Amino acid sequence: MTKELTLPTDKILARVDGAAGHVIFNNPERYNAVSLEMWDAVEIALTAFSEDDQVRVVILSGAGGKAFVSGADISKFEKERGSKDATEHYNARLKVVYDIIENFPKPTIAMIDGHCIGGGLNLAACTDFRIASMKSRFAMPAAKLALGYPFDAIRRLVNAVGAASAKQLMFTAKSIDADTALRLGLIQEVVTEDALSERVTELAATISDNAPLTIQAMKFIATQVLQSDPAKRNLTRCDEMVAACFASEDYKEGRKAFMEKRKPDFQGK
Repeated sequence: MTKELTLPTDKILARVDGAAGHVIFNNPERYNAVSLEMWDAVEIALTAFSEDDQVRVVILSGAGGKAFVSGADISKFEKERGSKDATEHYNARLKVVYDIIENFPKPTIAMIDGHCIGGGLNLAACTDFRIASMKSRFAMPAAKLALGYPFDAIRRLVNAVGAASAKQLMFTAKSIDADTALRLGLIQEVVTEDALSERVTELAATISDNAPLTIQAMKFIATQVLQSDPAKRNLTRCDEMVAACFASEDYKEGRKAFMEKRKPDFQGK
């Protein structure tokens, strides 16, 4: 069953298809460059997905087959980033959305088909993992544009590929192909363009069949592992989420299904 979400702009499409929530950047004539209204729509979609028990995994993608996301929509800069106050507002909104994706309670997958550049690369780095077509290319061109990149954007890239590879991408501002991105660990799989959607759908289905409470606990704990300041790690919440798994009906169902040699039917309860 597919359910479309109504959003304030048609530049972002969102739907629930089975257990997967889809967020599609729909600005192909600009290589899916993103404006402020698009980021606002993404937040609306993600909030809906976080509250929908049917959704167990979220897939982010770009329309048109040429790009995932190519960064900010420069044609909107005069209006959205033409003054100090406007720029600060834009950056604050952007940080909110990136943080939501990075800390989203359910697994997130970036399905990358084409250019993944600048803000698009930062967006992809917010997701749990990234699957790309062979034609995809990746770049952080800020050094060619005299742009400043904030701490969190660089932190995510360093977490994804390591400090040395992140610095090479940033300092040279050169693009890399999908095979190089795979070797660096920026993406987790490379497939043909024709097989991309099927592979991501298959991966999402595999995740969705597993115990939601366990996956949510694992994801939250992983974010705490990556927290650079140990004092800020919420270990109490980690313990609570693990205990909730063992106290759940799904834990009983998992044991029962194992003994009966059948596929478990997890309900997230």
